[in-house]
Amino acid sequence: MSYHPERPLIVQGDHSLLLETHNRYFSDARDAIAPFAELEKSPEHIHTYRLHPLSLWNAAAAGYTLEQAEAALHRFSKYAIPANVLEEMRSSFARYGQLVLSKDDEQTLRLTVHDPYIAARIVHEKSVVAHIRQQLADHLFLVDPDQRGPLKHALIKLGFPVDDQAGFHDAPVFHITLRKQTLSSNQPLALRDYQQSAVDAFVAGGSHGVVVLACGAGKTLVGMAAMARIGMQTLIITPNTAAAHQWRAELLDKTEVSEAQLGEYTGNRKEILPITIATYQMLSWRPERDGDMPHMELITKHAWGLIIFDEVHVLPAPVFRALSAIQARRRLGLTATLIREDGLERDVFSLIGPKRYDLPWRQLEASGHIAKAHCIEIRVAMSPDDHFAHAVAEDRRKAYRIAAENSIKVEVTQALVVKHAGDGILVIGQYLEQLQRIAEHLGAPLISGRMSSGERERLYAAFRSGELNLLVVSRVANYAIDLPGASVAIQVSGSFGSRQEEAQRLGRILRPKSGPAFFYTLVSNDSEELKFAINRQRFLAEQGYDYLIEAWK
Repeated sequence: MSYHPERPLIVQGDHSLLLETHNRYFSDARDAIAPFAELEKSPEHIHTYRLHPLSLWNAAAAGYTLEQAEAALHRFSKYAIPANVLEEMRSSFARYGQLVLSKDDEQTLRLTVHDPYIAARIVHEKSVVAHIRQQLADHLFLVDPDQRGPLKHALIKLGFPVDDQAGFHDAPVFHITLRKQTLSSNQPLALRDYQQSAVDAFVAGGSHGVVVLACGAGKTLVGMAAMARIGMQTLIITPNTAAAHQWRAELLDKTEVSEAQLGEYTGNRKEILPITIATYQMLSWRPERDGDMPHMELITKHAWGLIIFDEVHVLPAPVFRALSAIQARRRLGLTATLIREDGLERDVFSLIGPKRYDLPWRQLEASGHIAKAHCIEIRVAMSPDDHFAHAVAEDRRKAYRIAAENSIKVEVTQALVVKHAGDGILVIGQYLEQLQRIAEHLGAPLISGRMSSGERERLYAAFRSGELNLLVVSRVANYAIDLPGASVAIQVSGSFGSRQEEAQRLGRILRPKSGPAFFYTLVSNDSEELKFAINRQRFLAEQGYDYLIEAWK
């Protein structure tokens, strides 16, 4: 067996790739495999990547070839590459491009299947045949334009990705220009190299797909630069009203767009203008539980040239369904992580597009574009009452909540607030009653979904200005809230160890700053909560962060 000890990569039969970070060829190997292998873990000594169909299809969609992928593995691998890994790579790469969707005429799309086995397979799949108008030949099918999304979705569920080359409808032109200087501070405005690369990759990929960048790395500016390149009317969909207002402020500050050209489609206002900003909640609202969603027509009926999905990893199911109807529009997804706890990354691929650009968090930290963060888990004993209630809880979900709301966490939180006095501090949690107790104890304002959006934004503004340096926040602050002064986050409870939530909460303190950021997680010892903490630890370790565990005394 060939052995090259000087090389940094080990390819294993389970399709994982182990990369030694201290090897002199580490950077070259990382850059070579990143286009086609998905980073799973990046602690300090060994980074773990994985080869799976979705990562290989993403690579193929970006123009990367099987030959390039195989050459990278052979160049950096210590040992011979397992035959089964090479065979699976060849099979996955070969599938992308076998099904091509193109425009036949304005009323018809054409699905061409180059592999006769796949063609024979799909004609016997009811989930696929339901979306095909007519079979012209063994390898050729006609499709109605309104079946474009459902067909792609059905095919990828069977393991057959579609290369969608059907193009887009023309939309009203709307030219957007980035300012040379920001309006608010007169600071020079220019895209960083990685932001420019992200925009270039999105446009080169056909203007449909996803850009993955850490919180604080400037995804909003990437979105605005993409709008400038596309030059058409744009719909921006955000997780909440505060994020919508943040997009509005950023557009006014960094582009030549005027207030009269910016519409807001939220619970407060419903305007449709050349650039319109909406929320997922507004679009998926129903007047009755099982009724229609009247505002979803904002996506499906208006002639948008580009739709931007901010925090695309939190797309609710009704918006996923609407995506099937807008395949003739350019689509950009922005996110800090494509992790979905429901495993629907595949649906993002088929309905929005492949991942076009990704940059590891630690690379951004090393270059100073996001803050250096220290991640610390503090194990907290439970009071006798809480411990007893946890032990006799009738189900595990209730036991988890008892542990998450551990009353001793209040005094631990206060001690951490004192320790970091003078810093911008966010106390973040899941359960409103717990947060109310902590806010009252600390004498700090509490921001929750029950608060009006106007009052929320007033408190956010006070925090940004330095008037306030301590906020207690519920899940409403998980997404797309820009608080540059925050350098300490104290997480007192969370959603059953959700890695997606962990990424967002850590992101609240990653804006570049002069000193380090601190991310504390309080976990009740010997409890149901401890089991779920492992998931959160795993996400942080995957991103390469040191994760310290301390016992509270």
